[in-house]
Amino acid sequence: MSVNTSSVSLGGKMDKIVSLAKRRGFVFPSSEIYGGLASCWDYGPLGVLLKNNVKRAWWIDNVQTKMNMCGLDAAILMHPQVWEASGHVNCFQDPMVDCKSCKKRFRADELNTSVCPECGGELTEARQFNLMFKTFMGPLEDASAIVYMRPETAQGIFVNFKNAANSTRKKLPFGIAQIGKSFRNEITPGKFTFRTREFEQMEIEFFCRPDESDKWFDYWVNERYNWYIEHGVKPENLRLREHDKSELAHYAKACKDVEYNFPWGWSELEGIASRGDYDLKCHQSSSGENLTYFDEERNEHFLPFVIEPSAGADRAALAFLTDAYDEEEVPNDKGKPDVRTVLRFSADIAPIKAAVLPLSKKQELISVSEKLFADISRICPCEYDERGSIGKRYRRQDEIGTLYCVTVDFETLNDSQVTVRYRDSMKQDRISISELTNWLKDKIF
Repeated sequence: MSVNTSSVSLGGKMDKIVSLAKRRGFVFPSSEIYGGLASCWDYGPLGVLLKNNVKRAWWIDNVQTKMNMCGLDAAILMHPQVWEASGHVNCFQDPMVDCKSCKKRFRADELNTSVCPECGGELTEARQFNLMFKTFMGPLEDASAIVYMRPETAQGIFVNFKNAANSTRKKLPFGIAQIGKSFRNEITPGKFTFRTREFEQMEIEFFCRPDESDKWFDYWVNERYNWYIEHGVKPENLRLREHDKSELAHYAKACKDVEYNFPWGWSELEGIASRGDYDLKCHQSSSGENLTYFDEERNEHFLPFVIEPSAGADRAALAFLTDAYDEEEVPNDKGKPDVRTVLRFSADIAPIKAAVLPLSKKQELISVSEKLFADISRICPCEYDERGSIGKRYRRQDEIGTLYCVTVDFETLNDSQVTVRYRDSMKQDRISISELTNWLKDKIF
């Protein structure tokens, strides 16, 4: 059983982000007290808020606010014939080699050398390795009981195409979206939460007429690229990369990746693929069920073509965290230069929107502060912190990306106002307590 590789250095900025993620409760190594499990991660108190915000923003923008979209939550365990029909049983494989000396395992197609990149030892011949996790359903562990942990969420959408179309009565073009866990027994996972064996996908299958597939492919490429920018990613850290013909799956007409410039280099956040009618055709043939769509206007039956924007929730969360990370030199409490670490999340992605900070532990300030926390936490995630100097508390909130710090001081007892400090500019305003929650709503939402 391989242990977690969280101690492996990724260099410079990325090491700082990994350290902050552990220390402040974004991401923990899974099962850490037992030595961890390789490339498995737990999202901590702040991490679960960050990832939920990413998923919520994706769902609102791609499903909730679009008339031609609907949602789905398919089961992780599916009939094994699904994966035979889709080609995953026979074709979902990577070439694998092992080092005869250090016993480490690598993907053969990712090596630029004929010897082990770790120790220089001799490598075995490449052999195909199926990436699906197998398990058994029922009391017997034999071939008839084999089921698979799904390696993608897409097939759950394809096998439910007719169910969703009939129940929603949607006409083409329309899409079905899903957020859910997938599992791949990766040969070489790594780079923190970027490539893991258990991960979460945010996926759309958009069904359209064959003669309109090029138009909708261009639409979704533009839509998905701009989504990251709209939620705070710097444009200079994003790019689109078109797959050349040698990269395309045999059924794909076109594919473009949205890539992010991580500290280790450009890497895929999501892919937008024009899949034709391959998937529906395979499931129709394998199941014997008619999966065609009847176009009333044209009075014809046909299998729709599919555009698939497929994003990783974990990769997106990591990109937002990486992009938000910043360091700047500012004066400390004593007026001397100090380095301020700040996460500059956008308002909708930030895990914590506000923090209530009583200036002292005097009961009269605590009482007002606790009441403020109760009011604010009803509208957004809020923290309460009364420990340490106010300067150190500001720094702690900066480090997790809190948008606004609300300080209750002794003047508050006289004028019923609080000091609100802005994360990015560090400027401060006095705001009436009676207006504070509405002020926060306007700023955050």
